[in-house]
Amino acid sequence: MAALDVQRQTLESMTDTAEKTEIAADRLELMESVEVGQTPSEVVYEENKLELLHYDAEAAGIEVDEDAEESVRILIVYALINRPYILDLQEERSVVRRLLEAGHEIYLIDWNEPSRLDQHLTLDDYVNRYMDNCVDVVSERSGHDAINILGYCMGGTMSVMYSALHAEKVNALGLMAAGLCFDHTGGVLEEWGSDEYYSPSDVTETFGNVPAEMLDVGFALMDPVENYVSKYIRFAENMDNEGFVENFGRMEKWLDDGIDVAGAAYVQFLEDVYQDNKLYNNELELNGEHVDLDNLEMPVLQLMGEYEPFNDVIPSDDTTTMEYSTGHIGLSVSSSTHENLWPDVAQWYSDRNGVSGVDIEVESPGESAAEAVEDV
Repeated sequence: MAALDVQRQTLESMTDTAEKTEIAADRLELMESVEVGQTPSEVVYEENKLELLHYDAEAAGIEVDEDAEESVRILIVYALINRPYILDLQEERSVVRRLLEAGHEIYLIDWNEPSRLDQHLTLDDYVNRYMDNCVDVVSERSGHDAINILGYCMGGTMSVMYSALHAEKVNALGLMAAGLCFDHTGGVLEEWGSDEYYSPSDVTETFGNVPAEMLDVGFALMDPVENYVSKYIRFAENMDNEGFVENFGRMEKWLDDGIDVAGAAYVQFLEDVYQDNKLYNNELELNGEHVDLDNLEMPVLQLMGEYEPFNDVIPSDDTTTMEYSTGHIGLSVSSSTHENLWPDVAQWYSDRNGVSGVDIEVESPGESAAEAVEDV
C-alpha cells in the first residue's frame, strides 16, 4: 500500500509539474506583452535628451469639470535613475491619472538616457538649466508666475535644490520618497557608499556615465532575499492568476529598464548630498551659489513610507507629513495607496492653490511592507 501511495504521489507531482511548465510558458508570453505608461500625453518642450510631457485628461477618458475652479498645475520631477512610467504603470495604479482625476493639470519631466557626450552634466545643469526651463514653459502655458512641484526620489532632492534657488517660481512643493537626509539612515548602501570605502569618481573615470546595471545591482542588494528569491517564489505560487502575472510583468519591465546616470551629476550627488549630507546641513552649493534652505517658505509636503527628518530644517509655516506603511516603490504602485493616500495628496495641492495652512502630520492606516509587495 505504501508503494502505491508513493507511486500516486509521484504521478501527481509529475502531472502538476508538467501543467505548471505549460502555464509558465504562457505566463512568460503574457508578461512580455504588458503595456505601461498608457495615459495620453504630448511633448511640449525638448532640450538635449529631455522631454517635457503634458498629459491629456480628455484623451484619457477622464471627465473634466469645466465649471470647477481653475485647475492646479503640477510639474512632476522624476529621478535621473530608471524610467518615469512607474508613475503611470497601469490605469488603476497611475499617480498621473489620480492627479488628473482630481482636476489637476499634469506635466512630467522625462530625462531619458544621457549619452557619453553628457557625462559632464552637473547637478547645476539639471537644476538651474533643465528644470528651470521646464518650469518656465509650464508657467508660460498656464499664465502663472509660480507653479506646483512634485519631486519623486532623486527628483525630490533636486526639487528641494530648485525651490531653494528659485523660491519665487514655486507655489507648493511636494516630496515623494525623496532622499533628503543621509546621516545614519542605515542599510547596506550607507555602508558601501561611505567615503571610507567608495569613491564615486573611480566609476566615472572608468565608464564616463554610471552604468544602469551597476545601479540596479546596488539597489537590489539592499534586500537580496526579496529581490532575488522571495518575489520569484510568489510568482510561481500565483501563476494561475493572470492579474498577478500582468502586474508582476509591469514591475519587472520597469526594474529592467534602467538608464545610465550622467557622471558628473552622480559624483556630485554622492559626494556632496549622500556622503557629506550638505543639503540637510544647509551647506550645499551649485556652481558657487548657496542652496539656502531658509528660502523654503512655500507649503511643503513630505510623502514617505518611513519618516526622515527634514521639516525641522526648513522655515515654512505650512509643512505636511503623510506617512504610509509601504515601500519606496509601493507609494507609486500599491493599490491601497491609490485608494487611501493619493486622494489626500491631490486635495493637499487643491487646498494650497494660493492658500497656506499650518503644520500637519497625517499617518495613514497603511499596510505592512510584505503586504505592499504582495499588492504590487
